[in-house]
Amino acid sequence: MSASSSAVSSSTPVFGLYVHVPFCRTRCVYCAFYSTTCGTELQQKYVEAVRLEMARRQDELPGVAQTVYLGGGTPSVLEASALEQLFASFHRHFSLSPDAEITIEANPDDVDAAFCRRLNALGVNRVSLGVQSLNNARLRFLRRRHDAAGAVEAVGLLKEYGIDNISIDLIFGLPGQSLEEWQHDVHTALSLPVTHLSAYSLMVEEGTPLQRMVELGEVADTDEAVYEAMMTHLADAAEMAGFEHYEISNYARQGFRSRHNSSYWQGTPYLGLGPAAHSYDGLNLRRANTADLHAYLAATDGGVPHTTERLTEAELQDEMVMTALRCREGIDLGRLGERFGSDAANEIRRLAQPHIDCGLPTWRLDGRLALTRRGIMLSDRVMADLMIG
Repeated sequence: MSASSSAVSSSTPVFGLYVHVPFCRTRCVYCAFYSTTCGTELQQKYVEAVRLEMARRQDELPGVAQTVYLGGGTPSVLEASALEQLFASFHRHFSLSPDAEITIEANPDDVDAAFCRRLNALGVNRVSLGVQSLNNARLRFLRRRHDAAGAVEAVGLLKEYGIDNISIDLIFGLPGQSLEEWQHDVHTALSLPVTHLSAYSLMVEEGTPLQRMVELGEVADTDEAVYEAMMTHLADAAEMAGFEHYEISNYARQGFRSRHNSSYWQGTPYLGLGPAAHSYDGLNLRRANTADLHAYLAATDGGVPHTTERLTEAELQDEMVMTALRCREGIDLGRLGERFGSDAANEIRRLAQPHIDCGLPTWRLDGRLALTRRGIMLSDRVMADLMIG
């Protein structure tokens, strides 16, 4: 199967293609995503294994890939030859939409002129840069390997080499982080030539060094009032800078929403390759590759170890509610009623009313139920009360 060069018909099925790259040079204190700090000696074996998995699963989803996303881990640590082989296999085994959004996650330290030229040659048109903070003390706490100046320089270099769709990640609610520090981070980030901003509150994930630090009392939680002030400042500043708050944690300039992540929230099928990668058939079947690089490499026939789960109707309804409420457009109860029945839609209306009375969600002019600014801060509570599972 080769890449398509013609326009994709509106009736052609589409899907997202995700590749998990499980390599990092160092481990961050907060990160729970599957990765290893193994050296480059396993990279070639990994690439060969991914190519085998592509060949085995190339016909699993019909249609064309409208997005390709290399996540991790840190995909930018892959050597040039490894990236070239992966991209050659994308085009060999899948039909890619001519206007496909092709994203790679990168650490600022990996961005140099050679890296940018490589992205251009491969057709990468979007970079998600793991900045996390623009304060050097916070970066050291997080165990990031770049500094604030390096992050700013990386954005400038990507832009210089024609990568116009640049997203950066930021974390707020860090131990010891003041509102003034966060305001500086936001101001600096929005002054850069970026098109997208993802901002996440610091989460204490199980099994991370951060969890151990919390258990030992070495770090304290951010004051709730400061946390809310940080969220409010970000939303205000982003709006003033021309960014739309299109999903709870994501802001974008007009036309630059993450198409790949949006497909997750919209229920579009996606194929996940690599250890720990997840897949969804767009109906009710989920697949999770085992989070074990060595087991993945041992599957020499491409039949990598994985588990599958078939979602119930209740689980599918809850997922539609949760993902739709995360987004600016909210829940289309007409669509939900068509899929799960009018009784289900009426029950959502009933369950939502107490929260509407408190100003957390509201009815949009188009009839959708969407979170308000205050509702976003209390989204977990609203979503939990609207779920039936």
